[in-house]
Amino acid sequence: MASILVVGPHPDDQELGMGGTVAKLAAQGHRVTLLDMTNGEPTPHGSVEIRAKEAEAAARLLSPRDGSNPVRRILLGGTGLPNRQVQHTLEARHMVAGVIRAVQAQIVFVPYPEDAHPDHRAVTRIVEDARFDAKLTKVIMPGDEGQPPIYPKWLFYYFATHLRIIREPSFLIDTTGFEEQKKAAILAYRSQFVVNRANMSVVDWVASLGVYMGSRIGTASAEAFWSPEPVGLSGLEGLV
Repeated sequence: MASILVVGPHPDDQELGMGGTVAKLAAQGHRVTLLDMTNGEPTPHGSVEIRAKEAEAAARLLSPRDGSNPVRRILLGGTGLPNRQVQHTLEARHMVAGVIRAVQAQIVFVPYPEDAHPDHRAVTRIVEDARFDAKLTKVIMPGDEGQPPIYPKWLFYYFATHLRIIREPSFLIDTTGFEEQKKAAILAYRSQFVVNRANMSVVDWVASLGVYMGSRIGTASAEAFWSPEPVGLSGLEGLV
């Protein structure tokens, strides 16, 4: 089984963009770690404490229901980078490289690079470069827990963009059966999607997007991903 790192600029980005896939991968036995780059605050109805509790609740809801193989969640450096002010710096790159090493990530997911939100664009650049930094020998990365250098074989992009665009994905993952876990994890962020009535429609259109993506491959639901590198198949067994 693989060690998978899913990076989000803010708590809830991973759930919105690929919550069904996270739940499915964890159910399959993969070791999934969610890395939040910021604590997500300030927001109109949240607080640092509220967002932290919501993020942990969401991770639990994405974990297998039998309690096995829980999805782990990390806030970068314990406090995160400043929300709304994320910058692509060498320090930030090395902090993420340390997490990549600590969890020995073989596969990394990041937001699609084209986005209206500066934090999202910056985070994607940081992680792209951290993937390279994590393999550097004779360099200790902060928070690497003494783990050796590693170069994640795959870097995939999920769609959690603030632009009104639908890009052609490289591949879709069937998330049939994990729709309710995804919805529950999103609704765990009550300060964002329940108390804040302006965002309530987000839950429905994310679900609708899942149904549409599923219709493209003949399943009940699916989530879209993009890759700049060719994805190799060992056979046709995984095709739906």
